[in-house]
Amino acid sequence: MKRNTWQREAVRTALAQREHFVSAQALHASLRDGGSSIGLATVYRALADLAEEGEADSLQQEGEALYRACTPGTHHHHLICRSCGLTVEIEANAVETWARQVAAEHGFTEAEHVVDVFGLCEACARLQSGTPRA
Repeated sequence: MKRNTWQREAVRTALAQREHFVSAQALHASLRDGGSSIGLATVYRALADLAEEGEADSLQQEGEALYRACTPGTHHHHLICRSCGLTVEIEANAVETWARQVAAEHGFTEAEHVVDVFGLCEACARLQSGTPRA
């Protein structure tokens, strides 16, 4: 585990305040807008460390790494709104069973996987269909 510095704690706190995945550049900009002197390279390092230690989830979207605070020590998947970015952590036992089965059928053991499901959240689907929000 990396040592906890004020910079790392600032990144952890800023990430925890987001409901959506965010890029290092966007998180850096918000920290700087809040008066922090933290450097972009430090934000990148802190996010990578948090992801490696299980405190943040990471995904690639349009060639860019995006990060989100997550519940450490739990294996989970995400539902991600393509429109607003709302992200919900979900358990998916059927996915776990399927992944183990497919791996075993091909002679693989110790299989790991990442599953992110992209769609439209209820609010964005209503907006796109012209139905007013409830």
